[in-house]
Amino acid sequence: MCNILFGNEPADSLLVCEVITPSGGWSSYPPHKHDTDAAPSETQLEETYYHKVDPPQGFAFQRVYTDDRSLDETMAVENGDLVMVPKGYHPVGVPHGYQSYYLNVMAGPSRNWIFHNDPDHEWIIERDKKG
Repeated sequence: MCNILFGNEPADSLLVCEVITPSGGWSSYPPHKHDTDAAPSETQLEETYYHKVDPPQGFAFQRVYTDDRSLDETMAVENGDLVMVPKGYHPVGVPHGYQSYYLNVMAGPSRNWIFHNDPDHEWIIERDKKG
């Protein structure tokens, strides 16, 4: 992740970063969310993903879902697609042979990025800590 506007410059509510996901990889993973105004455990930020894929005829997958599944969409995103994430978890997966880039723009009532991992997938972080 490359932070562009993430506390390094003044702004009211915007946070901006770039993410490159290599071939066969995942980003925004384990799935996390930041849709509840409950600092210091989580902050409320809506988000957009502007996707670029290399080579450009490729695709990636993005899922956006909430705990109660009132929002549960999985989409194939192509070069130039924009995904809006108003709430919920939002991982991205890239098939073998392609590389994904996305420009992330987040905004909310507080300019702090504090996220909450999906409890069903928290075990991945714990496993990785053990090496």
